[in-house]
Amino acid sequence: MLRELEYPFDSEYILMKSKKLKKALLADGSTRIHKKIAVLGGSTTHDIVRILELFLLNQGIEPQFYESEYGMYWEDAMFGNEELSSFGPDLIFIHTSLRNIHTFPQVGASKAEVEQLLDSEYGRYEAMWQKLEQTWHCPVIQNNFEYPYFRLMGNQDSVAFHGRTYYVNRLNGKFAEYAQSHQNFFINDINYQSAVYGLDQWSAPFYWHMYKYALCLNAIPWLAHNVANIVKSVYGKNKKSLVLDLDNTLWGGIVGDDGPENLEIGQETNLGQVYAEFQSYVKLLKDYGVMLNVASKNEEENALAGLKHPAGVLKPEDFILIKANWEPKSKNILEIASQMNILPDSLVFADDNPAEREIVRQQASGVTAPEIGKPEDYIRVLDRGGYFEVTSLSEDDRKRNEMYKANLERAKQQAAFADYSDYLRSLNMKGTIKAFEPLYMARIAQLTNKSNQFNLTTKRFTQAEIEQTAADENYITLYGKLEDKFGDNGVVSVVIGRKDADVLHVDLWLMSCRVLKRDMEFAMMDALAEKCLEAGIHTIYGYYYPTAKNAMVKEFYAWQGFEKVSEDEEKNTVWKLSLSDAYEKKNHVIDVEN
Repeated sequence: MLRELEYPFDSEYILMKSKKLKKALLADGSTRIHKKIAVLGGSTTHDIVRILELFLLNQGIEPQFYESEYGMYWEDAMFGNEELSSFGPDLIFIHTSLRNIHTFPQVGASKAEVEQLLDSEYGRYEAMWQKLEQTWHCPVIQNNFEYPYFRLMGNQDSVAFHGRTYYVNRLNGKFAEYAQSHQNFFINDINYQSAVYGLDQWSAPFYWHMYKYALCLNAIPWLAHNVANIVKSVYGKNKKSLVLDLDNTLWGGIVGDDGPENLEIGQETNLGQVYAEFQSYVKLLKDYGVMLNVASKNEEENALAGLKHPAGVLKPEDFILIKANWEPKSKNILEIASQMNILPDSLVFADDNPAEREIVRQQASGVTAPEIGKPEDYIRVLDRGGYFEVTSLSEDDRKRNEMYKANLERAKQQAAFADYSDYLRSLNMKGTIKAFEPLYMARIAQLTNKSNQFNLTTKRFTQAEIEQTAADENYITLYGKLEDKFGDNGVVSVVIGRKDADVLHVDLWLMSCRVLKRDMEFAMMDALAEKCLEAGIHTIYGYYYPTAKNAMVKEFYAWQGFEKVSEDEEKNTVWKLSLSDAYEKKNHVIDVEN
């Protein structure tokens, strides 16, 4: 990733050097997913598209854009055109603003007239979203509205029912309600973004009247950064874990030198309050499913003593792994990724020391180490960096820390067994394998976008596409849940097979890495074979498409008894399994409910 595109960034530099930055991104050798993005604008969008491309490339997404003609967002959405139809978007971004509100309430309007006006304005957008959903079945990102840059009534403008600020608040509320009830629809909150940037600068009339920009030129990278954060979250590019230094990061002082009793943390000093607030913020991230770990140069005893400080918000039990030793932090961070069975590019490292951050960037490739600044800046930088942007939040997400902690307990127990099969049986595993169900559609879609290592074809699906596939009789769909004596892992495996007469083509097979080597893949194979035989299918074709991350499943189909049929120059392989009614089950350790 280019540091020039990580928050806090220099907007003027990005705008001036966009060609240079794009060239550097395309030459870095990264493997990216390709997505078609339609930008439907109520104002000039060329520079937004130009800068959005940079942020998406930096997030591992190579976009291809369709850009509507100026102001034609509604017409393109409602009536389409040949170019948009042939483009076939994977995602649609609607860039509208306050300038696109057709009518505001007049000072003499009655409350009933304002409500009627509000319903009419909102109804125009709702009709557009519904048309897009029916036509494209893809994620839609919609701006809400920034505040008016003048207030005719002063402070009462947000209170009186015919005030423009009040009207914008009501419209934004209706947009939010629509997003709450439509899981493939997301709000890009320019109301917040313009407040952070500064409304006077954001809405400077010069840029509208001169260029028909709905925001000033220098605010475009900030807008594009936020839109890119939504897109990368939709496509599973979020970070998973925050790895924290301790001394002068979670508290003021050095615990080994000052002693835990002399650390600055708590309400006694202004700096202590800053660190306590940061710890509270980190604790909230954990509640949203961000996994917490520690990499600190410290004696473990001292590190634990600091984390047990009575004024501290974070305690040792809030962390999955605490690496407190004198090894290089880069080494500890890579060990954290390895022990958790996630890739280094899933980690964000927060450390007050710029030298340590640079060493980690150089020695732990893929790990993000943002310039977090002074203690009072830590929250702002991490939060606005958008590393953990939420577009969907499942029960499995909220339980993620506990799930990974349970995995460590499993690893400890494994060490006590000489025979691996005995160890697996000792876990008392129970699996649930069923066709896709409404309750788990969001989680299934999330897995298709987040799973990279155990993912044979790395095909990505939106929730709408998952729902369509589940309803299509031409597909066999399976999800797998797994629990054991240490806890519930939630939905961990997904299979989608496409029927073709008496043949099944496996379009997708993935599994969460937190249940690797637990025989869940064999349980899923048994369930798939059973469903095939029930449907009169006796031949299964499996496909493996290699990526930079999924080498671990290169021979997956061989393990399942498939025969390799072909392999091309790019190492894509095709496998075949002939089923008989005497199919012999491979899973002997998981008690499966079908």
